[in-house]
Amino acid sequence: MSGFLSEPLAWYALLSRPAVLLQLLPIALLLLAALPLRRHSARLGRLPWGIPLLPALALLGFGLAVTGQRWGLVWLVAQLVLAWLGLRLLETQVLRRLLPPELYGVLVSRMLRPLFLLGVGLLLLDALDSLQTVADLPLGVWLGSSIQLGQLAWVSTLLYLVVVGSALPAAWLSWLAQRGLQLGDGGRRALELVIRYVLVALAVLWAFNALGINQTGLLAVAGGLSVGLGFGIKEVFSNFISGLWLLFEGSVRPGEVLMHEGEACEVRRLGLRAATLWRGSDNAELVVPNQTFFTHTTTTYTRSDRTRRCRLEIQSAASWPPEQIIALLVEIAGGEPELLAQPPPAARLVEFGPELNRYGLSFTIADPLKASRITAGLLLEIWKHFAVRGILTAPAPEDAPDPQERSA
Repeated sequence: MSGFLSEPLAWYALLSRPAVLLQLLPIALLLLAALPLRRHSARLGRLPWGIPLLPALALLGFGLAVTGQRWGLVWLVAQLVLAWLGLRLLETQVLRRLLPPELYGVLVSRMLRPLFLLGVGLLLLDALDSLQTVADLPLGVWLGSSIQLGQLAWVSTLLYLVVVGSALPAAWLSWLAQRGLQLGDGGRRALELVIRYVLVALAVLWAFNALGINQTGLLAVAGGLSVGLGFGIKEVFSNFISGLWLLFEGSVRPGEVLMHEGEACEVRRLGLRAATLWRGSDNAELVVPNQTFFTHTTTTYTRSDRTRRCRLEIQSAASWPPEQIIALLVEIAGGEPELLAQPPPAARLVEFGPELNRYGLSFTIADPLKASRITAGLLLEIWKHFAVRGILTAPAPEDAPDPQERSA
């Protein structure tokens, strides 16, 4: 603990020197002046906000050098600005064009920019003090192993890179497996998640080994955590085990269409704790705990094929003969291009009464996610045909022609 207190005090003493303040204060003013440029960079023809900062830093460094003052910090900030401009050029001109949008966002926001900030922090620490001195600061004894700050930072950085960067090799390996084993898209996505979890698990084991964690102490901590899992976080642990089981079993896979809360949803992602479902009716993403698929019955439309048999009910005046209404419903459904011809549409009388009869119409569609839209369109077509024939408002005439004869 004394090492952690002595180092910041030494940094404060260094930053309080007049030669350092003479560089830091103008640099701070220049950075504050560059903030409006960043906000209005779109009005400047997409000119990066860091470019006008470079000449100002050069003039500041030149003025300090001419007057015989130190200018090392000014040169360091100029290097950081140049590095940031190079990173932005790599992101916008290379990676954005080569990578898919989703992978590009993960790579930039979770890997490249955090690595850049880490490099900035290391350069600033090296300017204030020796990195080796900071890395040798002891953190104490953890599970029988003496841990130092640099050792922990190095292992944590590599572990973070594996967790974030495992998406790209996992996607590549699953693509190779799909080509070689003739897997479907759902199987490829499930295999990709399994590969990512395996890579992360291996990275965690490597981290324990690199830190020199005593296995006996680790087992003792695991035993204590098992008690906590039984009481405090049993639901989280249950969802974790459920997610792994679903991946290996393949009962719920990414790309599959399931019924959830009465609507067809597509499984976008199967995570360690929850699955992400996409609902097309309102373009919403639902986060459903993995345990739900074990405690509730799940209806899927993509296990053997993607076709879905839909059904709707309508009513008509009891004065119209059921044979005519059934034939008319089949005729209307047969004329819809988005309905499959096999199996053919089928209509039947569900219930009859003194004033109204109720009919059911069954039909098959190719994409289960389009059921709501196709059903709504079919209902509209039925309404138009019924309105033209007066079925909605008037009783059936005695000489009403049969729909099959009219079509003939």
